[in-house]
Amino acid sequence: MTATKLNGRQLFQKIGKPTRILAPMVDQSELAWRILSRKYGATLAYTPMLHAKLFATSEKYRRDNWCSLDGDATLDRPLIVQFCANDPEYLLSAAKLVQGQCDAVDLNLGCPQGIARKGHYGSFLMEEWDLIHKLIKTLHDNLDVPVTAKIRVFPDREKTLEYAKMVLDAGAQFLCVHGRLREQKGQKTGLADWEIIKYLRDNLPDDTVFFANGNVLYPEDIERCQTAIGCDAVMSAEGNLYNPGVFNVDTIEDKEKTFPRVDKLLREYFEIVKSIPESKASRIAMKSHFFKVLRPFLPHHTDIRSEIAKMNAKTSFEEWESQVVTPVEKVVGDIFAQSDIEEKDKIIDGKEQLWGGHYKTIPYWRCQPYFRPVDGVTGDQRVTKKLETEKGEKKRKAQEDVKDGVETASKIQHI
Repeated sequence: MTATKLNGRQLFQKIGKPTRILAPMVDQSELAWRILSRKYGATLAYTPMLHAKLFATSEKYRRDNWCSLDGDATLDRPLIVQFCANDPEYLLSAAKLVQGQCDAVDLNLGCPQGIARKGHYGSFLMEEWDLIHKLIKTLHDNLDVPVTAKIRVFPDREKTLEYAKMVLDAGAQFLCVHGRLREQKGQKTGLADWEIIKYLRDNLPDDTVFFANGNVLYPEDIERCQTAIGCDAVMSAEGNLYNPGVFNVDTIEDKEKTFPRVDKLLREYFEIVKSIPESKASRIAMKSHFFKVLRPFLPHHTDIRSEIAKMNAKTSFEEWESQVVTPVEKVVGDIFAQSDIEEKDKIIDGKEQLWGGHYKTIPYWRCQPYFRPVDGVTGDQRVTKKLETEKGEKKRKAQEDVKDGVETASKIQHI
């Protein structure tokens, strides 16, 4: 281990004090997507979550998930490589294989999916503090690069604070907090709790490098999150997958960069994948990214959706181009040839919501957030109704408190 390994604040300074972070996502934040996201404003990126034991022991797994261009100084920095693990020795062995191609190694303590429960990693280690401490400390004591960690919160904020302190004490140099419970996933995702993230930020040492994750739909939400929480940076996962322009906070008025046309972004991404044939992970992930980028577009053009469904990682680039990329460009090109396109292509802000931001109406030919429907109700409407109920309950309680106070004062006056 090098004697000059950087602490958290030193590392943060060295990599340019990044404020917009591409989250680690299983099979989704691979090399090509990281390159694209950086072009659209991301200033730090994490790899997909990698399985430490498999990475350490399986050459095939490493070939499928890692190549010489990952962490390349000209293409892919700054970069944090994330592993899931429950064995300190396998974790250290895996981390040593990549420490020369990254700026830090991260321990995933946030994955809430069933595969994490089955494999006993991610958020399903949240109750095993001794093991978590040992995992982080093993990396901190033996790697040439710093170790970081990404966590979820407990229902109790005091317990969450003690949990965060333990993670930092073990040696984590950056702390990223996803403001959702382990149970908040899929249809139960709901809003991330910025209040508990702020509570952690306010009660941890001032020099802690602190990232917030959750509730980023639009570029302006990044600044709103930083202001509300006081964090060093904001991370986006799903928001970025459907619209990489979510990171373009420096050009927030330029819709071509903040809500790019799906045809232009798809072409850009496709050309990046073609340019890095070494990255098998990027080739495998391409179909999923096509579906997400085109999510608002495909219901209007089901023929193209059918073509994407036929594709796989072995489909030639020529077929992808002729059957999907070029047809999308043709459709959107025809839309923009219409005489009234300037009126049709407007992005309209909705009214301010109870959670502090607002929703936008965006034409289907532009990248935009995805609201997952539950029982036929999309997340934006479901969240609004929930907050309206909570606000009404608070107002009713406040009125009762005032009434009780008046009655008490009246009784005192008559004594």
